[in-house]
Amino acid sequence: MGILNITSDSFYSGSRVNGIDLAVERGLKFIEEGAQIIDIGGESTRPGSASVSAEEELQKVIPVLKRLRKLTNIPISIDTYKPEVVEVALYEGADIINDITGLRYSDRIAELVSKFDAYLILMHIRGMPANMQERANYTNVVEEISSELDISINRAINRGVNKNRIIIDPGIGFAKRSFHNLLILKNLKRFKEKGYPLLVGLSRKSFIGVYTGLPTEDRLIPTVAANAISIFNGADIIRVHDVKEAYFTVKISDAIARL
Repeated sequence: MGILNITSDSFYSGSRVNGIDLAVERGLKFIEEGAQIIDIGGESTRPGSASVSAEEELQKVIPVLKRLRKLTNIPISIDTYKPEVVEVALYEGADIINDITGLRYSDRIAELVSKFDAYLILMHIRGMPANMQERANYTNVVEEISSELDISINRAINRGVNKNRIIIDPGIGFAKRSFHNLLILKNLKRFKEKGYPLLVGLSRKSFIGVYTGLPTEDRLIPTVAANAISIFNGADIIRVHDVKEAYFTVKISDAIARL
């Protein structure tokens, strides 16, 4: 899954694109490099970030979605938690909704996903990006995330989402301290036990900097290493900024994991 950030303040400056043409160009490049899903986002959800209005998000995301939809049949995901954005995006041909709140912000997203028979990514978070790190307190981080994901899954199913179209994400870096992220990656099989496809998004995140001392722009190599471990431990989808490197990481890691 290639990350297409149509934002000016995402935590990794190399991922930011401004303008429809540049965004479409990058999306097509991701596909050439091996991306199997494009994830379009119009709001930064880095720790401490403020939300933007649904109108602003629509103005950023929808023109890019419409252009890419005409140019490719690859699945397109929209990274949003706003039902107003979800409704328009699904109408314009999005295949997946990537809800970082796991339906905690709005249950209506599940109803819209059900209506359009789309896929839904349910991520674990506590609070919202502006305050989530204040809530990163756990007794048993893996089991608590697992239980809280179950709540999101049940909400989705109870509101009509086909359980075969649910994907789960433990939310690396979202209301997690650095060592929590390591524990999650080490115990991914616990989340796989639920029987849903598992997405992991760790690309260049701050916990990598904590353990390597590297700034965001220099975290590609440890990101590749962590993605390889994620795949070996059960990840089905990895969400990345650097598609070419991730593609070959997946090829070799998946070959070993399937032996």
